[in-house]
Amino acid sequence: MSALTIGCIFISIVITSFISGVLGMAGGMIFMGVLLALLPITQAMVMHGVVQMASNGWRAWLWRTHIVWPITRNYIVGALAALLAFMMVRWVVSKPLGFIILGSTPFIAILLPKRAMLTVDKPIHAGACGFISTGLQLTAGVSGPILDSFFVRSALNKHGVVATKAITQTFGHMLKIAYFGGFASIFMAQSAANGTLQIAPWMLACAVALAFLGTTLSRRVLDGLDETKFRRYTATVITVIGAGYLMAGFWLLLYP
Repeated sequence: MSALTIGCIFISIVITSFISGVLGMAGGMIFMGVLLALLPITQAMVMHGVVQMASNGWRAWLWRTHIVWPITRNYIVGALAALLAFMMVRWVVSKPLGFIILGSTPFIAILLPKRAMLTVDKPIHAGACGFISTGLQLTAGVSGPILDSFFVRSALNKHGVVATKAITQTFGHMLKIAYFGGFASIFMAQSAANGTLQIAPWMLACAVALAFLGTTLSRRVLDGLDETKFRRYTATVITVIGAGYLMAGFWLLLYP
């Protein structure tokens, strides 16, 4: 892996962790796109899972007093059900399809009919959120826009949204790491014939530290952001990113 590739990954970790710390999402979606562009999909999924687990876990710790635990418990039940289903079929998407699914999620959330709108402060809905979000994490790598649609209509304030989403996302990324082969797969040197890359342990340690840094830097910005701007910025950023990933996915399909 070239120094330029490593530098791009490290810079994107700080920036995307900061964005996630402010908006509660979007950072993971951006980082997944960066990794899909630079790495084979399995390594991208594991690297993304490790960094996002660290970033979300640290964010959950920083705002731990705002976590709504009943929502978290119901989410975990649904998430485990999704993992079991995926383990039975053992499906891994192609890179173009990964981009397309990733880019489609904001628009699916927008186009959902009102009768299909779910909110995480209802126990059954929280379980459905865990199942759907984890399913997306195991295909597109992230579930931010759909997850946001469950939270944005709830009665939680901005700190409750960020903290509870952080703890649920931490668990979701743990399941993603397990599904794509665990920590060992990121260190595995394989032949160039199947296009895989070796990622050194020191890189992983630096990535986690940078995720902590970006998340910590975001704390003061979140505290100063009013509720209206918080929700408006989130919706705008996610929609723009989604459109970009859709174009990238279709481009890769047409010009592989």
